[in-house]
Amino acid sequence: MTTLTVRPAVDRAPRRRRRRSDRATVYLLLLPSLLPVLVLSVFPLLRGIYLGFTDARAGRNVEISFTGLANYRELLHDELFWSSFRIGLLWAFSVTVLQFLLALGLALLLNQRLRFRGLARVLAVVPWAMPPVVVGILWRLVYHPDAGLLNEFLYRIGADGLRTTWLGDFSTALPAVIIVGVWAGMPQTTVVLLAGLQSVPRELHEAAAVDGADAWQRFRSVTLPSLMPVIVAITSLDFIWNFNSFGLVYVLTAGGPGGRTMLPMLFAYEEAFRYGDYGYAAALGNVMVVIVVALLAVYLRRRLREANQ
Repeated sequence: MTTLTVRPAVDRAPRRRRRRSDRATVYLLLLPSLLPVLVLSVFPLLRGIYLGFTDARAGRNVEISFTGLANYRELLHDELFWSSFRIGLLWAFSVTVLQFLLALGLALLLNQRLRFRGLARVLAVVPWAMPPVVVGILWRLVYHPDAGLLNEFLYRIGADGLRTTWLGDFSTALPAVIIVGVWAGMPQTTVVLLAGLQSVPRELHEAAAVDGADAWQRFRSVTLPSLMPVIVAITSLDFIWNFNSFGLVYVLTAGGPGGRTMLPMLFAYEEAFRYGDYGYAAALGNVMVVIVVALLAVYLRRRLREANQ
């Protein structure tokens, strides 16, 4: 004859109370780190989205009225904005591609066992440690038409005919600014790619070498596929950072000459703080965010599809 044992009922209420208390403690500990994000990032973002649908202007005690899509209809016919947007895409694409190519070559070099490799790695990240304003001032001195290092160098080597006002000429202003952007942003890309190279197992290169693969074949078949997730991540971030550039180009040219280096962020800045049209400037920012997110979504989808094949 079997006997049935009846387990006493377990009161789960204290356990649930402990779980709620633990969650409350976690949220309380996260609050000091979340509060700056909410105040400095989330709230300004929501405020900017709201202002894009209003006629907000500079001044004290100025009434703000909801205007719906009026700013966006005006934006569609604003040739100055679309010109700045094309310049911004050209700037961001050129700087990102050149940064990646040069940073990849430098990372491959710094990954080798060379003398003074540690010193070379430190020197490679020096531009990254400099604020954009300082970089802009230094390069303005380099490009100075009368006392600049570049024109002086051309004079010394007998190429006096190539001397020009690099930041004031319509044909050279944007390429000159792109060079500065590449120089300033290349170190961060180099550091990320160097970290990715060091994570590639050395055994894969040794196995490929045993199979008779030369250096280029090992790079194409082993290194590049292993680096692909890193490449997708860093090029995407670089594109966002470059498209949103402001301080560097503002110090170098302030958008001139004749708007040839007028990036979208500079254009929005001019609308907001020179002309006082906060609502229209906010609408510009909202449109730029949507377009950049769409472009990045297409790019990331294509790159990740290629990486998974």
